[in-house]
Amino acid sequence: MLFAVSLPAVTARLYSSDEVQYFSYLRSLWFDRDVSFENEYRYFYDHDIAQSPGYHETFLERRTETGLRFNYGTIGCALLWSPFYGAADLWTRATGGAEPNGFSTPYIRAVAYGSAFYAFLAVLLSIRAARSVVGERGPFAAGCAVWLGTPLLFYMYVAPPFSHACSAFGVAVFVSVWLQVRRTWSARGAFALGLCAALLAMIREQDVFVALGPAVDFTWSALGTTGAGSWTSGVRSGTKRVRRVTSGVGVALSGIAGVVIGYLPQLAAYNSLNGYPGPASHVARKMFWHAPHALQVLFSPAHGFFFWTPLALLAIAGLALMRTRVATCLLIMSASQVYVAGSVASWTVAGAFGQRRFVGLTIILVIGLAALWNAAITARDHSQTAYGARSYVLSALVILTVWWNIALMAQFATGQMDRQRLEPARNVYNAFVTLPLQTPSLIYRYLMERESFYRSTPAKDAR
Repeated sequence: MLFAVSLPAVTARLYSSDEVQYFSYLRSLWFDRDVSFENEYRYFYDHDIAQSPGYHETFLERRTETGLRFNYGTIGCALLWSPFYGAADLWTRATGGAEPNGFSTPYIRAVAYGSAFYAFLAVLLSIRAARSVVGERGPFAAGCAVWLGTPLLFYMYVAPPFSHACSAFGVAVFVSVWLQVRRTWSARGAFALGLCAALLAMIREQDVFVALGPAVDFTWSALGTTGAGSWTSGVRSGTKRVRRVTSGVGVALSGIAGVVIGYLPQLAAYNSLNGYPGPASHVARKMFWHAPHALQVLFSPAHGFFFWTPLALLAIAGLALMRTRVATCLLIMSASQVYVAGSVASWTVAGAFGQRRFVGLTIILVIGLAALWNAAITARDHSQTAYGARSYVLSALVILTVWWNIALMAQFATGQMDRQRLEPARNVYNAFVTLPLQTPSLIYRYLMERESFYRSTPAKDAR
């Protein structure tokens, strides 16, 4: 019900090259049954939709080794969007309300609403997972706070055709399945977890590094002899030890099989597009595997994750306070994304809203914040005055961080900030002095005159 009510807030349009690439996968597979994107790229260019600098040279001049146009996206979003896209195609053909060409408004709306739907599911899954980890107290409030206080809100409502809303859903599914599978570490469960890992890689290749957390947990269980989540419980020595090792190898192979089988659609698409089952070879040039920007991607005042999204600091603190195996694995998952984001030459993601590559950590942030909130509430219930005060301070900090995220979105949309970087002093002044007075008019514009926020279309690239 809440999602349906929020649908008018979803912006149904495409404008960036990233969005065009993900959408082109879906449109080409649905209508043309191939991965030749010439007509899709040409359509968006000729209709003044994709006009970023270098678009024509990158997507309408360069060719892969098979003679096709490059696509640096992946197939996962297309797979997730396909039920919504299919419904739009059926509706369009049945009613004649728009041209059934795969580009018209119903198709764009289907993708935008599909992304928003998956983001909403990611929040719900995150709340459910947090309840299983920290208990009933805290997860709902934490889920709402992360929803409103992180860039997920932007990529759910303002720019949904990016991959990030789907990324949040994919990681939420993966973590939720892991929390169930780790109870017994059965071969069937490991296979399901492998399929989920493959989905991560097909949505955003970097997200597959999240699987390091469950891999550590599995190894931890394999080396242990007792404890929850250990499939080695009760095994002591001798022949039973051999069985333990054999069982562990079988479970691991089952998980690997799930990854390989689940990833086959992407391998097939890569093979058709590039002539080999892998991404474009020159993509690797953007990567520096010693992660030279790992600290900057977190702490840079202009581009750092913690400056764009200070709520994440509270969530990470909550995970650190838990001191459990699950929390340790969740921290490893978070660190994996810091490593990958810090290894990319374009680590600043300048021009994008926030450190968007961390949107996939939504479920981890919800669990961490829920743990922190639960600890504060429990301490307050024990009538400890100091801890009770801390719970109110925590609530105030969460409210401030949520407003900071919303205020940055407003500044981003209205041109009151440098879209290439944060300027903390200026942004703080705008957030807490300028914007409160403008809030009513901005809400009206967003709901009734949303086009007024769109940037003007630049002149086409020289051909």
